[in-house]
Amino acid sequence: MRPILALDQGTSSSRAILFDDGGAVLAVAQTPFAQAYPADGWVEHDAEEIWQTTLAVAREALAKGGVSAQDLLAVGITNQRETTVLWDRATGQPVAPAIVWQDRRTAERCEALRAEGLEPQVMAETGLCLDPYFSGTKLAWLLDQDPSLRARAQAGALAFGTIDSWLIYRLTDGAVHATDATNASRTLLWNIHDGAWSPGLCEALAIPLAVLPEVRDSAGFFGEVVPAHLGAAVPIFGVAGDQQAALFGQACLAPGDAKSTFGTGCFAMSHCGTEARLSQHRLLTTVAVQLGGVRQYALEGSIFVAGAAVQWLRDRLGVIASTGETAEILARTQGDAKGVYLVPAFAGLGAPHWDPDARGLVTGMTLATGRDELVTATVASVAFQMRDLLDAMSEDGARPARLRIDGGMVVNDAFCQLLADTLELPVERPQLAELTAAGAAALAALGAGHYPGPEQVRAQWQLDRAFEPQRSADEVGAALAGWRRAVALTRSA
Repeated sequence: MRPILALDQGTSSSRAILFDDGGAVLAVAQTPFAQAYPADGWVEHDAEEIWQTTLAVAREALAKGGVSAQDLLAVGITNQRETTVLWDRATGQPVAPAIVWQDRRTAERCEALRAEGLEPQVMAETGLCLDPYFSGTKLAWLLDQDPSLRARAQAGALAFGTIDSWLIYRLTDGAVHATDATNASRTLLWNIHDGAWSPGLCEALAIPLAVLPEVRDSAGFFGEVVPAHLGAAVPIFGVAGDQQAALFGQACLAPGDAKSTFGTGCFAMSHCGTEARLSQHRLLTTVAVQLGGVRQYALEGSIFVAGAAVQWLRDRLGVIASTGETAEILARTQGDAKGVYLVPAFAGLGAPHWDPDARGLVTGMTLATGRDELVTATVASVAFQMRDLLDAMSEDGARPARLRIDGGMVVNDAFCQLLADTLELPVERPQLAELTAAGAAALAALGAGHYPGPEQVRAQWQLDRAFEPQRSADEVGAALAGWRRAVALTRSA
């Protein structure tokens, strides 16, 4: 047995998980890092802190598992996707704070580009819409703010990347500046049909091609971790953005397979095969995985605030002492918020609305409204947002027969039942909770030649529990009508 080390670099923490070659977890290490909010709508990370915490948890996981680096088969990387890092090629040091995917500072720039008529080209080439969520306008903003950075970027002295590229660069001591197709497909700069950076879109955003990474398969060689970092040279054989890694880890390998990850945000993906189907209902078309130069695609809906809303109740309002309390409250209320709706548009609304100016709203409160109703409405908002995504998928002809779920929120049985009821769809929770990291490990095993093919992932997937819808159609319809009225109020405010 040769273990695989998966590095799962997320929005609020860096994690390392050691898997055996059959996909079982041997050891886990995790550490949080700082979030910065320097202005309204701005969210930043310290890229150097991300690197240091990632390296620390990698070493900790190996120590916990009693494994030395020389025993590893490979390293796999999965990451928060659209977060943008710009660094000096020679020193490997960041030249600016990392701009996080949640950041909305480029909303005006996106609106101006939309007014210039660029969005149809963006959608046709990238499968995305013009929104501050994606990396392209974040990178443009960094270069626009400092003319010296633009000059250095044009001269090839700077490197841009999403978090995967940043970690690859540091792990290999600058030997490799690369990304995979799933991450490239989230930049607004990469043509998902041609599999190449778009000269036209790069020109429109004034992005020099010299700053961009090489794009590779999701399962393939990305260089070696140098011995100084882990104690021995270890090949990096798998890379994917977190949601695509979770799709792979959930064994969603064929058209119609769908999963949703409930973490800080919520991300639903439905596999579309090798056809890049463009949504007519404001969903995203993205690369699910690229293997052997062949791209597979998915429709995706992105919800900016899911678990983050529960964290807001805990950290900002003090309504709950721990996120685990939501399970007790949901069990008590049976998911009924007594007419109270919370729309968590704290960073705008994602798919299918794509409204960066929307802000959070609570409606339906009376003097009888208390803690239980507010908590229930907050958790229910995640299920309602997921229903909006599911309806958009259905209208695009991609309604799944069932939904596989993962992420921190799905340990809550009451939430899973509420989700099945709201979606009017069976919901399946796997035995293994670490699906994002497992997907990265599986890609690394595939890239290293240890797995004969992707079907090995399907053979290893195991069901923990299935949740069947229990509410009547009338009850669900009434709840959805109230939710949609609340969303309309949020958008018109």
